[in-house]
Amino acid sequence: MHEELIRRLNETKTMSIVGMCKNAGKTTMLNWLLTGGHLRGTLGLTSIGRDGESTDVVTGTEKPGIFVREGTLIATAKDMLRLGDVTKEILMTTGIPTPLGEVVILRARSAGYVQLAGPSITTQLRSVSESFFSLGADISVIDGALGRKSLGARAVADGVTGASYNASMEKVIADTVHIYRLMNLPKAEVLPPEAADGLESCIKAHGAALVTGALTDAAVVPLLRSGVLRKCRLVVKDPSKVLLSADTLDKLTVRDVSLETEDAARTLCVTVNPVSAYGWKFDKDEFLCRMREAVDVPVINVKEELA
Repeated sequence: MHEELIRRLNETKTMSIVGMCKNAGKTTMLNWLLTGGHLRGTLGLTSIGRDGESTDVVTGTEKPGIFVREGTLIATAKDMLRLGDVTKEILMTTGIPTPLGEVVILRARSAGYVQLAGPSITTQLRSVSESFFSLGADISVIDGALGRKSLGARAVADGVTGASYNASMEKVIADTVHIYRLMNLPKAEVLPPEAADGLESCIKAHGAALVTGALTDAAVVPLLRSGVLRKCRLVVKDPSKVLLSADTLDKLTVRDVSLETEDAARTLCVTVNPVSAYGWKFDKDEFLCRMREAVDVPVINVKEELA
């Protein structure tokens, strides 16, 4: 069952699970990774935002808990320590503040449920992953939160999408494909000069530009119209900095503009959930088939195939 995917997952040191929306099935996928024996060795686990509560604090819908095996390293805010039922051994403090207290790293001395509230900044997530590895972790897993498209991981292990995102299957597939394209932008082999004096002047002078902030339609579309963006390179820090529409992304491709990232990611699989938490559902076979046609990685049903 998905032997090649499991092999690739175990070859990945730091990975993220990114949800396209609330109730997409991200925690179900996370539990499959944590408890099914699919990831070998000692795991380190943290989250952007809060996760593991039985009821979603935003939508009010029921959620599965996060179940960890004995020996798992966990980075979470101090206020979360009283929640969950694992036996805890505090290993270190990180100095990373959150609204729920400083992030601490603990080891689960028994199997059980945990609640997570981890760092929200890429550099902090990297620091936590480094601490995991120094404490003996083999793999660092970052549980992504709503709206976060890049979490400081070299691999986006899983993009989770589903009917909860939108009542239109076409919309869900199209937007998932767009995010998939952004997540798999190529890594820049050579970094161009920074566009300190403006994107247009940098492109004209060097044929390439390093965009230190976000790359938006507002910045790109006028340069497409003027013809400046043609047969050139644009490099961003990571995929989360690309805030372009699918239409603009297509136009860059047509004009031979190479869009690259300084810190690249790769998607290992996409999981789909055909049942919405808000009352509608898709035909599971059609949804799975159409998503498999749309992306070049394994696509699996978050409920059925991961059971």
